[in-house]
Amino acid sequence: MNYADHCKEQNVPVPKEPIIFSKFGSSIVGPYDEIILPPESQEVDWEVELAVVIGKTGKHIKATDAMAHVAGFTVAHDVSARDWQMKRNGKQWLLGKTFDTFCPLGPALVTKDSVADPHNLKICCRVNGEVVQSSSTKQMVFRTEVLIAWVSRFVTLYPGDIILTGTPPGVGVFRKPPIFLKKGDEVQCEIEELGVIINKVV
Repeated sequence: MNYADHCKEQNVPVPKEPIIFSKFGSSIVGPYDEIILPPESQEVDWEVELAVVIGKTGKHIKATDAMAHVAGFTVAHDVSARDWQMKRNGKQWLLGKTFDTFCPLGPALVTKDSVADPHNLKICCRVNGEVVQSSSTKQMVFRTEVLIAWVSRFVTLYPGDIILTGTPPGVGVFRKPPIFLKKGDEVQCEIEELGVIINKVV
């Protein structure tokens, strides 16, 4: 819930603090790899996100120093099993977010000096060629520096760690009626200056 317009589509207040959850490393796949629908879920959804890649170790990082800890940016797809995220496992988000293949990344690590302003980039998601999410990273509630400072209060950040920064509106679960990914779908996640990742659902 780190995009103001995404909070609005859920009819929930904008959070006062960043809401954090984990995705395990086993969820990561490449920019053109397949997303595998798990038999445990019938409600798999899309979420395009700007991902920040950490380049320098840090703990209790100040927001003003945070960009010194960033190697660069990439495109992420935070694939989400909504039934597990919202109804099961005590409504903790972890299991719904971290099935194998639920974090396609890529197509490249774009170094921070190559990105004019990470908080003013067009961000969109297409399912089977149809635009389902279209916004800008300027809609972010908590900017990259704030997220790094916040997360580093709890855990030490190491080079190679990745922080996904939230998704804009247009996800399937809040559509009327809801729409979920099915076998054969192709999802394209694109962010201006960073490129596009294309993942088939199998």
